[in-house]
Amino acid sequence: MTFPGGLRALNHRDFRVFWTGQLVSLVGTWMQSVAQSWLVLQLSDSALKLGLIGTFQFAPVLLFSVVAGALADRLPKRRLILATQTALCLQALALTALVWTGHVRYWHVAVLALLLGCANVIDMPTRQAFVVEMVGRGDLVNAVALNSAAFNGARIVGPAVAGLLIARFGLAPAFLLNGLSFLVVLGALLLVRAEGAPRPRAGTTMGEEVLEGLRYALGTPRIALMLSLVLVVSLFVFNFTVFVPLLTRSVLQLGAEGFGFLMAALGVGAVTGALALATLGSRQTPLRAIFVAGGLSCVALLALSATALFREAVLLLFLTGFYSIVFIASCNTTLQLTTPDELRGRVMSLHTLMFGGVFPLGAFMTGALAEAFGVPTALRVAGGGGLVGMAAIALWWRSRRASGFSRT
Repeated sequence: MTFPGGLRALNHRDFRVFWTGQLVSLVGTWMQSVAQSWLVLQLSDSALKLGLIGTFQFAPVLLFSVVAGALADRLPKRRLILATQTALCLQALALTALVWTGHVRYWHVAVLALLLGCANVIDMPTRQAFVVEMVGRGDLVNAVALNSAAFNGARIVGPAVAGLLIARFGLAPAFLLNGLSFLVVLGALLLVRAEGAPRPRAGTTMGEEVLEGLRYALGTPRIALMLSLVLVVSLFVFNFTVFVPLLTRSVLQLGAEGFGFLMAALGVGAVTGALALATLGSRQTPLRAIFVAGGLSCVALLALSATALFREAVLLLFLTGFYSIVFIASCNTTLQLTTPDELRGRVMSLHTLMFGGVFPLGAFMTGALAEAFGVPTALRVAGGGGLVGMAAIALWWRSRRASGFSRT
């Protein structure tokens, strides 16, 4: 069977198997994300403590991403992903046991969120760098778009199912199904033939390789531009697991089912954006379009801060999901297509650092502002801060081009 142009990356057998396993696992991941946020609010009823869980979960990404990228360039990527996915499975099952027995406390969730972050800091850059090993550079844009579609398709199904499960059976089944979903992705990884073997090295140390990756990223203007944009938008916009539950409970006065459907609206928008990108084939997203998508995701947050109606919130979250995924997937493919193979793990670890590493700061900021001044104020600060940051980066880039120093 040959897949059409919009699904061309699925013609590669290894990617097809890997993508299918990831799709199942990601549904479970989003179920756990919703259940974890709701569990924290049940245990603490505190916006600040909810934000702190995000801080614990992404702190390892902030601290260790660059080292993890060098590790991804040194070791066989498939085996490394097998190890990280096994750790994520055990984390989910431990949380299941604590919730099911009624022994769960806030500090348990915090510790397990920290362990989740330790596995993810290695898993994320390794998985991203592994994609090109399965599809080649020609189909990379399509593969990244399909990965984004899977991630956000799971965002539609996972939260909706989790909301219904939580409302009828409690929190434990959502955590259990996530743990079991990892068995599917582990089976898929065992069937993948590509190993993602590391490129030959010149006897350099880990520290030297980390510095080499940093020098390349900072010394290549287009790479530095993409990383700067990801940093700003991730800091201000991608705090969905903090501001959506707070919006649900504090502003819209809804329960778990409403939370699940709002997260699903975010996912529908993101899948629509990812599928739109998939139609580009092997073409990169124009730089102007990346700036516009990032800016419009910030504008959608500003509009969300002014609504107290469920229908308006659904529409605005759809738009937020659409523009944010067009932005982040376009930055991802630009980075991967610009970077040489032997440096890809390290550069994608910097992407992980900018994307996930700043989440502890963004989550803490959003939670603290919401608790002190209300959810609408937190959303206004996020949307406005993102626009200001992107404007500053645009001015910097324009000044470089005017000076004649912009090289790719």
